[in-house]
Amino acid sequence: MTDPRSSPNRATLWGRVLVDELASGGLEAVCIAPGSRSTPLTVAFAEHPDVDVYSHLDERSAAFFALGRARRTGEPTALVCTSGTAAANFHPAVLEADQARVPLLVLTADRPAELRDSGANQTIDQVKLYGDAVRWFAELPEPEADERKVRSLRTTAARALSETGGSELGPVHLNCPFRKPLEPIDVPDAVPESFAETTAARGRDGPFVDTEQGTVGLETESARSIATALAEADRPLLVAGPADPADLQHVDRERVVSLAERIGAPVLADPLSGLRFGSHVERGGPIYGGYDVYAGELPDPDVVLRFGASPTSKSLRHALRDADARQFVVDPAGAWREATFTATDLIAARPESVVDGVLEALEGETETDDDWRARFDEAERSHWDLRDEARTDLADDPFEGAVLASVFERAPDPTTVFVSNSMPIRDADRFGRPRDAELTVLANRGASGIDGITSTALGAGSATGEDEPLVLVTGDLAFYHDSNGLLAIDRCDVDATIVLLDNDGGGIFHKLPIEEFDPPFTDQFKTPHSLEFDRLADLYDLEFDAVSPAEFADAYERSLETDGTQVLSVSFDAEASHRRRETLERAVIDGIESEFEE
Repeated sequence: MTDPRSSPNRATLWGRVLVDELASGGLEAVCIAPGSRSTPLTVAFAEHPDVDVYSHLDERSAAFFALGRARRTGEPTALVCTSGTAAANFHPAVLEADQARVPLLVLTADRPAELRDSGANQTIDQVKLYGDAVRWFAELPEPEADERKVRSLRTTAARALSETGGSELGPVHLNCPFRKPLEPIDVPDAVPESFAETTAARGRDGPFVDTEQGTVGLETESARSIATALAEADRPLLVAGPADPADLQHVDRERVVSLAERIGAPVLADPLSGLRFGSHVERGGPIYGGYDVYAGELPDPDVVLRFGASPTSKSLRHALRDADARQFVVDPAGAWREATFTATDLIAARPESVVDGVLEALEGETETDDDWRARFDEAERSHWDLRDEARTDLADDPFEGAVLASVFERAPDPTTVFVSNSMPIRDADRFGRPRDAELTVLANRGASGIDGITSTALGAGSATGEDEPLVLVTGDLAFYHDSNGLLAIDRCDVDATIVLLDNDGGGIFHKLPIEEFDPPFTDQFKTPHSLEFDRLADLYDLEFDAVSPAEFADAYERSLETDGTQVLSVSFDAEASHRRRETLERAVIDGIESEFEE
């Protein structure tokens, strides 16, 4: 690394000091889009041996790649861009990072402040550009070899990293104005030789300011209150929604299972919760995954303990909305993430502290309704049996859910699976059967957009183990929307199995009443495009294989055993596939009703 103390000009000094301090604070990776005004930052990161640099040509793809890496690691990834609309292209990923609590550090280069509102080329107002979507914003002072200013710069860098963490992880924005020269060109007397020996220039051993983040624990009395409610419940229920990145790293899944077994509660585990898959899962155990079909058909719980964000399953959300139950929602930031507004208690504490506290507070034996768990067992068994029967005739009656079922059943242990929004995540929720395998399942469910899906998945893949496969399941519109992101496969050295579900447009709109109104349904909602995606594979030098639904499982296993990136494209008729989902749902519900009428 080039020593910041020997910087040839002020802009270079500023870039080197900032990057030196971020690296000292533990930053390990940065995504950089090319540009002129960001030269001091780009050169400083490129010189630093302790920060991995990922180069992207497209700012939006760069931002989502950084988002995916930070989501997978739970640690901040930095972003760098030049001034102007480049910074605006980061905005969708910043919004997702905000709502999904993903730590991002956004560094936007800028022109000097006096050029704003002057018509100067490539100059916009970047001050608080992302509004309330960031945890903290600061505009750096203009570069100068002044001890107090440089100490301020180091302190700001340390604080920025700290602000991405805490009880509510999220994005932080530093706006960084620079004057020319931007390149490391020598400017006599710009940085005096004596400055090199100052504490500001040298930094300290480790971060300039070392911040220790505390954790929000549960008080003993509160733990007793929750434990009493659960112990006295006839029909207790645990619901695990999509987990925050920090929770994926820290929650002890065995302890959650122990709590569920102790109180006789089913655990309805969202595929993004970190609880549906793993060594804690056993057949016949308390982890359930088919509830999207049957949640509204079983008796209401009387006490619910909820972790994570709002569940993916709409039917589960509605069942909880309609239940006459006491509902404890656990959120370490004390935020309200329950859009039906029916929860009765908000617990501002880390999930692991709640589980441990309640287990320690439970006393004696607990009793539930005799058939409470039995009803869930029967409904779960009926769902998976009917799903498996439906998969035996895929050649004649294909449906997209069968592909998601195979993705999770046949993924090696371990695997990272990234699932697109729209229908793929819904099918993952409905057809991803709980399994004793370490599958890390991720999705962009903060703002739930279809932009940046490929880039986010590849970013997550950049942070996986060397022998851990990356699988991306995406719809055709999301694949088209982020086709620029495919360049990262080569530039960032990430391989993946890409499962492309191609139903020629917005298949999810078949779930809505607008389906009955055509026109405008086909042209304005489903929007068929007739794109041939094998041409993208040629452009990015990928292997492309069009397979039928019946052939998918074998092709998928071959891809997982093959080096490089393969796109497995499976075509469906969106309307027929949706009707098949409805038929399966009706069969499960009929089976449940007949079982419990006997």
